[in-house]
Amino acid sequence: MSTALHRLARVRWYLVVGIVALVAINGFPFYWMALTSVKPGTELFSYPPTFFTTAPDFGGFQRLFETTNFLTYARNSLIIATGATVVSVAVSALAAYGLTRFPFPGSRAFSTAILYAYTFAPIVIVVPLYGMFREAGLINSHLGMILAYASFGVPFSLWLLQPFFRAIPAELEEAAFVDGANRVKSAWYVVFPQAVPGLIAVAVFTFLLAWEDYLFARVLITQDDLKTLPIALHDLYNASLQDWPLLMAAAVLINLPVLIAFLFVQKYLVAGWGAGAIK
Repeated sequence: MSTALHRLARVRWYLVVGIVALVAINGFPFYWMALTSVKPGTELFSYPPTFFTTAPDFGGFQRLFETTNFLTYARNSLIIATGATVVSVAVSALAAYGLTRFPFPGSRAFSTAILYAYTFAPIVIVVPLYGMFREAGLINSHLGMILAYASFGVPFSLWLLQPFFRAIPAELEEAAFVDGANRVKSAWYVVFPQAVPGLIAVAVFTFLLAWEDYLFARVLITQDDLKTLPIALHDLYNASLQDWPLLMAAAVLINLPVLIAFLFVQKYLVAGWGAGAIK
């Protein structure tokens, strides 16, 4: 018994060390980014490098807001990411509900074929997408960006949501029908609330896809007042003569909303992605 307990304690120790090492390796770049954003100029290139600062300087943040259109870029990113999320969740939820409640011969093969669309690299579809959007007048528009991200996010979202809807007993809807509810009300008040973890998971996935994307935004947006944050950060790097505190301040503010959102919805993400993988 003592040997088994000793082995268990050793496994736990290795597990803790591994988790700490993983967090440190993945978290250090973010820590260094935040530290650089508030380092005074005299410490930026000091050798040996300093891992702390006793005199934080927020001049990078001040220059970011005073000399750039950062708030405009942030607004564009928020509008596009939110719009793409709403469209993607709505389309994928309705499609997943229809495929699971009204199956037809080949419906599972159809679902798998849709998922294959997600396996194509974005660079493969961005050129034909640009041609289509140019003909439709959607270049340099929020709507065009929303549709681009939604079209890329729906296949994966649909694949992830279907197991949730299959797991919801049809008897729940039948009971709602007995109480006088129609198909729309039963779906809205009975089925969709049961699939909330999955809906949140696909919402976060689509939002991050749109918030952090560079390729589609670079190709489909050319006007400065319509640029998103990733494009703005790249252009700041080219134009700022390597003002590292300003660049790192922008990077911190770009990643901060994502971190905050993740902290609030992480339990839903674990439930959603875990259930989607198991089912």
